[in-house]
Amino acid sequence: MLRRRLLIVLTTLALPASFAGEVQSHGLMFEKWLRETFFGGYIPKGYTQKWDIPSEANPDHGGIPVNPKAAKFGSPVDFGDALRQYDIVEKRERFLLIVGFWKQISKEQKRWVNVQAVTVEPEMWAKLWGPVQRADLERFVAVIKDPSLSIAEARAQVKALKAKPPFTESILQVNPKIDASQRRLQCSLRSEDFFKYLAPDAKPGVDPEPKVFGVPIPQDFASRARETK
Repeated sequence: MLRRRLLIVLTTLALPASFAGEVQSHGLMFEKWLRETFFGGYIPKGYTQKWDIPSEANPDHGGIPVNPKAAKFGSPVDFGDALRQYDIVEKRERFLLIVGFWKQISKEQKRWVNVQAVTVEPEMWAKLWGPVQRADLERFVAVIKDPSLSIAEARAQVKALKAKPPFTESILQVNPKIDASQRRLQCSLRSEDFFKYLAPDAKPGVDPEPKVFGVPIPQDFASRARETK
């Protein structure tokens, strides 16, 4: 236990000041802390790899791939590319999902207030997608990336698609990202649905000492609030 606590402190101190102060660094810091503390210091080979932490780097907690996520307390948990997440359904993959929820306690500081580590079974991941099929997602993506559509036209069409079945019947939410720099389809899970379906026995409120596998997360760290324009 002493070694783990020391490792927690060293992991936090090892981060450069510029890194620690970045608006989005909380998620990266959380993942780095998890990798250093539980998964042998595994270093991802690239941002495009399928799993943030592959099964071979997880011999002590089920030998399954790991998907770490950080989310603002009460906000949806973002999972990234929708088609990639749907691949999990088709391949019937089991994975470990570790979600840390944070609150902005000051302009410069965030604090972890809840963390859950849950094993997601293939059947449950399929249930979250409901009647949505890959073909539905591919049609959605085709509209998003249609070069003949302006940004406004693409947004209008995908808004109409999202407002009707099968997407209205899915627990997972599809989130089109359309602007001058991107055209992609991501997905997310509402906070209340995360606790309802993936962590039904967990307490969704604020935990004064959130832990992962019995090890407390470093509570406070420098991370500015996102500026809205």
